Amino acid sequence: MTPALTRRGRVAGVVGLVAAASALAAGGRALDAIVIPVAIALAAGYVQVSRVDAPAVRHVTPADGFVGETREVGLEFGPDAVRDGSAAGPSFLADIRVRVDEGLDGPTAPIRASVGTEPVSYHVTYRERGERTLGPVELTVTDVFGLFERELVADETAAVTVYPPRDPIPARFRRGLYAVDAVDVSRRREEFDRLREYTRGDAVRDVHWATTAKRDEIVVKEFAAETARNRVTIAGGTEVRGGEELSGFGDADRPVSAIAADELARATASLALALLDDGVPVDVRLPAGRVSAAPGGRGRREVLELAARTGPGTVTDEAADVTVVAEADGARFRTGDRSVSFADLRRAADGEHEGRDGAEPSRGDEATGGREVASP
Repeated sequence: MTPALTRRGRVAGVVGLVAAASALAAGGRALDAIVIPVAIALAAGYVQVSRVDAPAVRHVTPADGFVGETREVGLEFGPDAVRDGSAAGPSFLADIRVRVDEGLDGPTAPIRASVGTEPVSYHVTYRERGERTLGPVELTVTDVFGLFERELVADETAAVTVYPPRDPIPARFRRGLYAVDAVDVSRRREEFDRLREYTRGDAVRDVHWATTAKRDEIVVKEFAAETARNRVTIAGGTEVRGGEELSGFGDADRPVSAIAADELARATASLALALLDDGVPVDVRLPAGRVSAAPGGRGRREVLELAARTGPGTVTDEAADVTVVAEADGARFRTGDRSVSFADLRRAADGEHEGRDGAEPSRGDEATGGREVASP
């Protein structure tokens, strides 16, 4: 795009023309004082802006995260963004606008910066799960006097994965999935196995106070009987009642099938992560694929990535320990002949948390025996 006069440039041009007319009427004496400086400034501004090309740009991509989180994104221009070693152009003033995916909230006002000489950053809020795009970057280049401007576009983009929200799952429901008599097994005092980080549902009597004091985080003892846990298989899909797919819409005019897929992803990820926190391996099967995850390593991330990209659809797995069925108004967990809503489990977990004495165990709680404490 060729350079165009800004509002200031148009005013300067009018002033120059008026001054030129006045100078001619007065015999030319005012020509040097006004007309020539204005002409030089306009010519210099035009040349400066016309020589600018779209710069090399690189997004300093933020970490993947959950819906609702806000992260800072960096933009590198010039030499730091050039990957092939070629020379970068000169620095220049510009208003920077970043296009972001519709599932993200990006900057609403342009960022004024000297491109190529100073760092540029902006904040983005994760609004909808899925693989989201940052960029391209639009620049409105101006000269140092602000007389000319030129629109440029840097097509470089970056991707970020937004995970569904995670909600707590009651300990009793979780333990009922991976042990026939999970409560009795978890209370046996058998051979010590290892130390691990505290998770919701652990008894205060299992806290290892010496290690907790050293690490400044709650650490509990785990026994051999507690580590012998079965793998849990989770299969999930969506259901849409007749006619609702065509006529019903939810928030932001989204189809009910998409809302149901969000509910499916949220419920499945919440349960799978809670089980992994308990040290239980999981097999997760959703319309977007299947993941087998073990505690530690990349297991949690693989589950979250699957949940982030899954869409609506059905999954049939009669051998699954838990079947997640999601509609636009929520999800349900089916285990054998039982069926419980995800919303009820969330409320139960919140009540479980509020019913305990304090958010964290204190050193004086050692005498409380097997009473459970809330998640730190």
